Amino acid sequence: MLPVKSILCPTDFSEPSYEALKVADELAAHFGATLHIVNVVPLVPIVEAPIGVESASFNVASYQQELEEQSTKSLKSMVEQKVSSGVNTVTAVLIGNAAGEVMRYASDKSIDMVVIATHGLSGWRRFISGSTTEQIVRQACCPVLTIRKPEIK
Repeated sequence: MLPVKSILCPTDFSEPSYEALKVADELAAHFGATLHIVNVVPLVPIVEAPIGVESASFNVASYQQELEEQSTKSLKSMVEQKVSSGVNTVTAVLIGNAAGEVMRYASDKSIDMVVIATHGLSGWRRFISGSTTEQIVRQACCPVLTIRKPEIK
């Protein structure tokens, strides 16, 4: 595992993911590692209109492109505001299933460590949707450090 030369920090632009970014930033600065920050945009499904019904004027491809462009802008802004100036940073917008895309990116880029937030889902929400973080912990090709959002006191 050591030395750590590359750290991956997935973000969904939530407060818990910002907490994980703080830790990832500190680790990257400590090790002199490159910090990879990614956001995964889900693929917008294309739904066929029933026969005899006029299709809506909604342009799926245009909407998908808007989501990707907004993610790129948000990543750039987040790096400017939340990453130390001396840390070498790479950002990427990935398209698809969050856990699968994060694991694919980590493997393709030979990432040494993933730092990811937990959202503390429990009960029926976790049963229904599963946990992206849990999937990554179970299947990642490298060590994964999970960061809980601090409780407000």
